[in-house]
Amino acid sequence: MALLDSTTWHGRVYSDGWVRADGGDAAVLEPATGEEIGRTGIANAADIARAAARAAQAQRDWAATSYDKRAAVLRRAGQLWEEHAAEVGDWIIRETGSVPPKATLETDTAAQECYEAASLASHPLGEIIQSAQPRLSLARRLPVGVVGVISPFNVPIILGIRSVAPALALGNAVVLKPDPRTAVAGGVAIARIFEEAGLPPGVLHVLPGGPDAGAALVADPHVRLISFTGSTAAGRQVGQAAARHLKRVLLELGGNSALVVLDDADLDLAVSAGAWGSFLHQGQICMTTGRHLVHESLAEEYIGRLAEKADHLPVGNPAREHVALGPIIDEQQRDKIHALVTSSVDAGATLVAGGTYENLFYRPTVLSGITPATPAYAHEVFGPVAPVLSFADLDEAAKLAADSEYGLSLGILSRDVMKAMAFAERVPSGIVHINDQTVSDEAVAPFGGVSGSGNGPRLGGPAANLAAFTETQWVTVQGDITRYPF
Repeated sequence: MALLDSTTWHGRVYSDGWVRADGGDAAVLEPATGEEIGRTGIANAADIARAAARAAQAQRDWAATSYDKRAAVLRRAGQLWEEHAAEVGDWIIRETGSVPPKATLETDTAAQECYEAASLASHPLGEIIQSAQPRLSLARRLPVGVVGVISPFNVPIILGIRSVAPALALGNAVVLKPDPRTAVAGGVAIARIFEEAGLPPGVLHVLPGGPDAGAALVADPHVRLISFTGSTAAGRQVGQAAARHLKRVLLELGGNSALVVLDDADLDLAVSAGAWGSFLHQGQICMTTGRHLVHESLAEEYIGRLAEKADHLPVGNPAREHVALGPIIDEQQRDKIHALVTSSVDAGATLVAGGTYENLFYRPTVLSGITPATPAYAHEVFGPVAPVLSFADLDEAAKLAADSEYGLSLGILSRDVMKAMAFAERVPSGIVHINDQTVSDEAVAPFGGVSGSGNGPRLGGPAANLAAFTETQWVTVQGDITRYPF
């Protein structure tokens, strides 16, 4: 039987097996065609409460399981991602509108996240520290308990598994709430992988749901940590709610990342990098290049070449055609993109390429003649839009790049690497790529942004994951009871 055979999960959620949800069920739609391609359960607050209570119960035994057995489950999960990559990839393409290379990136990264998490299970979990008293003093890391993960639609597997895998490896239980628009790729696939990998029942729960389910997850007393990926506006609400319940929260939020093209950059390579950074997955990536800052000596030619490239990129159904861009996830997101483009033109920007759509297929768009106040430049578009603004010198470029509420990713293109390194120090950003565009992610690297993009690089790599998914406990040991003067 196929991993994602719908007879297993049709109309159900994963919570101690595949069960009907109190919240009912909902259609899984293919954005490219509007067709219903599946049906999953939809969780409500009652479903979340039951799952969290069961997860807290199952977590105690899972945390007591030896590290080598936990690591074996994670290694097997990694193998399963590889074995079922084609099947899972087909769902990513149809459900999210991804082109095949992006689907492959997701399954490859999911496997690597599980392999890295497997190694995390045997990582040293503490240290001996100094004490002024005649005793052994230790700082050790313990599992948080139950981790709540809220993941978005755009890169659903990666943005779920990068929290789920390390949390499980370190002895936590997880309640995952994926976006219901991508409930199969971002939820069912993860549940089925760990089910087949031998994860004990009750340790992982996967419940697609709306804002009510997310709010219930944040508020539930059994859940001690929330890992949220989504918009900055929603992240602020999650952070405020978590603070009221005295919970730690990991926030990976929006971005409006700048690609800075210095005057000595190779123009052909710069245009290619800029197009990839803005148009990959229809611009629906938090790290998307949202602002192109180009030295005035190159700006006119850069704009012309970028527009020519945009005009020639094919847009269509990635499940049936060889295309560079697929559909936008839904009409609401498409209309938001188009409103930012049209309001930018109304404000004086020049539409050099794109700016049109058919159904959910939005043409890659290039805007020139903009100012820092132009809507498509000042705001996160989350669509295939490339606003280009020129600068005269490094001081102006640094000011423009830093002038944003976000601080997720920064790309700098220059033949002078040391100049680029010095420039990077002037722009607050959680991620910097020199001689590359802004979109990149690896399982071994810390990931996250600053300011409006989140509360810092908290995920990825052993150091970040240990800090994220464990609590530190101070322990002292001595041979005899201390004698006190009372």
